[in-house]
Amino acid sequence: MLSTTLAILGSLGMFLFGMRVMSEALQKLSGERLRSMVRAMTGNRFVGVGTGFTVTCLVQSSSASTVMIVSFVNAGLLTLLESIGPILGANLGTTTTFWLVSFLGFKFSVSSIALPIIGIGFPLLFIKKSKVSDTGEFLIGFGLLFLGLLFLKDSVPDIRGNTEALAFIQSFTDRGIVSVLAFFVFGTVLTIIVQSSSVAGAITITMAAKGWIDYPSAAAIILGENVGTTITANLAAITANTAAKRAALAHFCFNIIGVVWAIALFAPFASLIDLLVPGDSADPANIPLHMAGFHTMFNLINIALVIGFVPQLAKLVERLIPERPKPRSEHLKFHSSAIPQTGELNIAEAEEDVRGMGRLTRELLEGFVSIFETPGPDVTERLARLEKAEERSDKKAFEITDYLLKCSAGHLSESTLTRVSSLMRVVAELEDICDCGYRLCVLAERKARKNRQLPPETLREIRAFADVLFQFMDFWSGCIGRPVTSSDMETAFQLESFIDQSRKRLRKESLRRMQASGDAIKAELLYIDILNNMESIGNHSLNILQALRHRE
Repeated sequence: MLSTTLAILGSLGMFLFGMRVMSEALQKLSGERLRSMVRAMTGNRFVGVGTGFTVTCLVQSSSASTVMIVSFVNAGLLTLLESIGPILGANLGTTTTFWLVSFLGFKFSVSSIALPIIGIGFPLLFIKKSKVSDTGEFLIGFGLLFLGLLFLKDSVPDIRGNTEALAFIQSFTDRGIVSVLAFFVFGTVLTIIVQSSSVAGAITITMAAKGWIDYPSAAAIILGENVGTTITANLAAITANTAAKRAALAHFCFNIIGVVWAIALFAPFASLIDLLVPGDSADPANIPLHMAGFHTMFNLINIALVIGFVPQLAKLVERLIPERPKPRSEHLKFHSSAIPQTGELNIAEAEEDVRGMGRLTRELLEGFVSIFETPGPDVTERLARLEKAEERSDKKAFEITDYLLKCSAGHLSESTLTRVSSLMRVVAELEDICDCGYRLCVLAERKARKNRQLPPETLREIRAFADVLFQFMDFWSGCIGRPVTSSDMETAFQLESFIDQSRKRLRKESLRRMQASGDAIKAELLYIDILNNMESIGNHSLNILQALRHRE
């Protein structure tokens, strides 16, 4: 008994490991394509369904794709309304795993060629070209997945030869709606335990093929697995903001709505699938394909029922989870669970956080201009608020860098690793700009507090200088999410050169004023410090563009 249990666990481990390796390789092979799909997640719910379906097919895990969608909502990349379409598509996308396992694993004996597939993939790992080595990794994952499935089929005993065990199992299958509910709960609990609907599905298919359960029981378990797989996203959203919690709840509500009608119409619905899918469902050999058909039709009908009421579903979860004033969690916690990670897609979330840090640089520069031009009696309080903004930038820089490091710990393509390095350099430059911005605010506050008097023309000069810096900030902020061209770099060099020349010109004018009159030396020295810090912002801005240029 112990050896059988360990063999089953080992088979499941190989199956899940193979799926993970295959998923990570697929992400590396189609990383940029996946990111472009994410950008296509718009308010069009039908496009969202297609995007969610495609992404889930590529990562081979609805848990991974829904966690990714929830994290995008948490980061502000998607609104709640925009996230529901991809969530619906993710539920449909996970049905491809059922077809893959049911057909290739049980109808077509791909398990017999699993080792040759691994043999083909292994030498490809040592080829330096990333696409070739990623293809080799995919082949190895594919082979391990079906090798694990082969071992699982061999490890699970055929219950049809054990009349006592068969009678015990069948005693749970002849109780009408009670049996349906019992197997539904079993499917939910099984998926929560293994944290993967794909693994739970493989277990269920194997049980059915070995005669442990009949077709209706397997169909009820599938309904439970659809609910169980929503737990992963809801667990991930515990530390997230309100919008992310609502997106995770919308996923749960969608599946609960489907379960309600499917259980109410269970017998006719199961019979309909029996008519549509060829083969007698009473034969355990045919149950896997019937299960795949049941799973697919359930999600298709559920999407058709819900897609017209997406705004109403969004309003429902908004009522269930009201807005509460809580500090925003910058990221979902990095998951080290067994579900396949989506490191290639997490870069989009990191880019949004980098843009958020870029907005802090602008906030600090605007604060400086405000204090310099209109100090007022509340200048000390305004400086205190700006100091907190600078502290937020330090914290944000640490969190984003830590997040990027954790993303890079996964299996990423070479281009994505370069992108991660580029973003970390950008974060460092942004932190330096925030430091410069806060120093400017301190200098402006000192000018007001000590009543340092400067010629009236310096007010216009500082404003013009700041406007160029604002233009530079807007420019590099727009380049974060797209490729940087040679034309972009030419514009960046022109802006930096203009800033450098302006600083030199204004500094010479300040020195002439000091030579002409020694009464305002301290004010002029403060003015030169302001010019130097503004020029430093220009230098860091150019560094940002250079980092973004080398990310491709």
